Amino acid sequence: MSTPAHTDAAGRRRVAVTGVGAVTPLGVDAPATWEGLVAGRNAIGALTTFDCTTFPVRIAGLVPDSFDPATAIPAGADQRWVSRPGLFGLAAVGEALRSAGLDPLTETPYSPADRGVAMGASVGRPDLTMVLKVSELRARTGQPDAFVRPAPSATLTGNQNLALNAMVRMIGATGPMVGIHTACAGSGHALGEAFRLIQEGDARMMVAGGYDSLTTWADILGFGLLGAMTDRYNDNPAAASRPFDADRSGFVIGEGAVAFVLEDLESALDRGAPILGELLGYGSTMNAWRITDSPPDGAGAIEAMESALSESGLGTGDIDYIAAHGTSTPGNDVSETRAIKKVFGDDAYRLVVSSPKSMAGHLTAGAAALNLLAALGAIRDSVVPPTLNLDTPDRALDLDYVPTVRARCRCARP
Repeated sequence: MSTPAHTDAAGRRRVAVTGVGAVTPLGVDAPATWEGLVAGRNAIGALTTFDCTTFPVRIAGLVPDSFDPATAIPAGADQRWVSRPGLFGLAAVGEALRSAGLDPLTETPYSPADRGVAMGASVGRPDLTMVLKVSELRARTGQPDAFVRPAPSATLTGNQNLALNAMVRMIGATGPMVGIHTACAGSGHALGEAFRLIQEGDARMMVAGGYDSLTTWADILGFGLLGAMTDRYNDNPAAASRPFDADRSGFVIGEGAVAFVLEDLESALDRGAPILGELLGYGSTMNAWRITDSPPDGAGAIEAMESALSESGLGTGDIDYIAAHGTSTPGNDVSETRAIKKVFGDDAYRLVVSSPKSMAGHLTAGAAALNLLAALGAIRDSVVPPTLNLDTPDRALDLDYVPTVRARCRCARP
């Protein structure tokens, strides 16, 4: 039975973060990713996942070629039909389990029913390449009903939940399995839902995070038509992602995966697990303002932050660092800044705020998980990653966004 020290004010189980794994443009594991963040290393370069010569956007944050699924993913994990982002996810989960002291291929201290997985991933979508093949076949044969029959494996590969299923089998879980497809909020929601499941006693250990790779021709074309991506820096990729800068013109796509092991704090302490941090509060809202923009007044983000703070029992003066969404789009950065000012009041000008997207690009469904990695690293090492390319101040954005150089953080653990 849990003791009061291991429950919160509402009597719910406290939740610890005990492991982390990552495959990102900054590195093929969590230590390399963190080292890249604090060094301010820019990982934006040429887009090479397809021939984009005629596309208006030709840059991205891609996982390094040194990533090798054969060695990065634990032996025995089922990789059949798993897509590119799913392979990143499997590797990140394996690393997270190892860093938590939980070998993914052996019995953990938790029963199968006490283990679960919650992951954010891309929204499933049709294979537009198949549409082109059908159109070409009909034009070539003159038969309006000609059809290209896809291989069953192609259908499986396009299913983002296939990797989630492989993760569940990897850890032998029969507990909660949650696949969340809420775009760039995906891993944030997955982490929050895993937090809730442990709080309420529905699981004792959850692997949670997100994985994504929206770097196909259809993705780049779609984002380009929406006007959400910058097309001004094809010849200077390192300058493209510039959150909070007056000359920002859109986000840069990235790819990768970040995963964490979350455990009931009492159980984690009992087994001597490394405690990387503790989750104290979670807030989630939906404003449905525009498909590519946040509300100018910060609505949605305001309510989510207020809800998380309220649950945590912390005040605005207790927060030192915000790992921002910071997309580098004109609207988001203003909306996010206004939300921070509304929630934190005068304390907003004491905070440090930075965006990992300035270095790695936008990992979409993995973006929030990368931010958690940055926050945990800041707590451990008392260092905040910078926001790159913040060269020209925007008068509407006047917080401390940690321009160019890293800053000391007041949030070190005692």
